[in-house]
Amino acid sequence: MTTDTTALRLYFPISARASATRFWHRLSAPALAHHLINAARRSGIQQAVLHPIQSGYLKGEKLTHHHPEVTSMRHPQCVELIDSESALRKFLHDHAAELHKVRAVLLKCEIPLIPNRQAG
Repeated sequence: MTTDTTALRLYFPISARASATRFWHRLSAPALAHHLINAARRSGIQQAVLHPIQSGYLKGEKLTHHHPEVTSMRHPQCVELIDSESALRKFLHDHAAELHKVRAVLLKCEIPLIPNRQAG
């Protein structure tokens, strides 16, 4: 039994900002993580979560550690979206302009949720 459930993980620095779409955004553009989660909801994506990252690094950057008082602007963030592969690819296409500096990883999930029953 296979499923079409797919996970899309988007990795980017905590300092990443979304494009300014409103007047007030020109003063302070929204955080990319917050923007992507809202965009996923508007697009009908089944599930979206922002994973807390304690330690890590992005390609070409130094290792950073999360600290509640001071966090490096290059500290990684991960937004994970769960839906069908086609819905996630459409989301990537629709938001390509904002994702040009984001590392995207698509993971197929083929673990059945209901165990196979043996004929007895």
